Amino acid sequence: MDKHEFTLDDLKRILIEGAGAEESVDLDGDILDEDFEHLGYESLALLETGGRIEREYGIVLDDDVLTESNTPRALIDAVNSQLGETASAA
Repeated sequence: MDKHEFTLDDLKRILIEGAGAEESVDLDGDILDEDFEHLGYESLALLETGGRIEREYGIVLDDDVLTESNTPRALIDAVNSQLGETASAA
C-alpha cells in the first residue's frame, strides 16, 4: 500500500483494531500529547500497533521508535519521518 502521510486518524484506527480502546478514554479528544499509558496502551499494545503500521505502510520502524515515542504526536512524527525516507529513497 503506497501511503505518504500517517495521521492521527490512522493511528487511532490502528490502535483500536489492534488493542481496542478503554471506555474511560476519549480518543476523539485532544490526545496528541497524552502519554500512551494514560490512554490505556502499554508496551504490548504498542508493539502490535508498530507491527500493523509496518505491514500497512510498508516501512520498518527501529526498535527504539516504539519505546521512545511516548505520545501519539511522537509516534506520528517518527512514522512520517520513516515514510519520507522511504519515499526519497525510491
